[in-house]
Amino acid sequence: MAAIYPLSEGIFTIGHDKEFVPFDPDKDVLTDRPTGSLLVEILPFLVVTDKDVMVLDTGLGFKGADGVLQIHANLRAHGYEPGQVTKVLLSHLHKDHAGCLTYTDENGLIKTTFPNAEYYIYRAEADFALATGLPSYHPEDIEPLLATGQVRWLQGEAGTINGYIRYMHSGGHCPQHIVYLVDDGTDKVFFGGDEAPQLKQMKMKYVAKYDFDGKKAMRLREQYAEQGRAEGWQFLFYHDVKIPVARL
Repeated sequence: MAAIYPLSEGIFTIGHDKEFVPFDPDKDVLTDRPTGSLLVEILPFLVVTDKDVMVLDTGLGFKGADGVLQIHANLRAHGYEPGQVTKVLLSHLHKDHAGCLTYTDENGLIKTTFPNAEYYIYRAEADFALATGLPSYHPEDIEPLLATGQVRWLQGEAGTINGYIRYMHSGGHCPQHIVYLVDDGTDKVFFGGDEAPQLKQMKMKYVAKYDFDGKKAMRLREQYAEQGRAEGWQFLFYHDVKIPVARL
């Protein structure tokens, strides 16, 4: 049985400038933000199976006032240490999903956020991210990880990791986006990254301007919803401010 823990970094607005600005729903007003701003949560996930302790996407990489990485503090709040993470699954490398692949410690040394984990990255997405750069991708967050021995490259249109984690090239939100289905024999957990980012988006038919191929992303959401409903998937919603995990 899979145990799922959201690792929230908080709620933010994001506008045309691609900057994530913290948003406090108790005192901030969305209409005060620049026109077109979206309200999103940043929600990496911890998924624990009989075989692995996995993190799905890594967030922005913020630190608390004590200098501790927020994702480390969130892990510890659920009883896990960073060194226990065995796999990090990346849907894509936009800065809000891959901002904490590594971090700089108090001595100025760059270290991997999860020192004993294998980081699974779609090879074509890494190439695209480094070639494209700002504002959506931050190569300085990506390159240090690529110099380690912890990266495991994913290639092809689909494949399987350790016999029970399936990945599929989707390419709706960004050209080399991938999605994951974790099937441990008891539960099926689907992580669609930014192609299934919020529960309400799985119930609405629309083309989003922020997607690379909005029509394809819309069709994919419909496909994910139909299959997930039929097979009882648990969906992980990376940007949902209210419902991080749900079945349809």
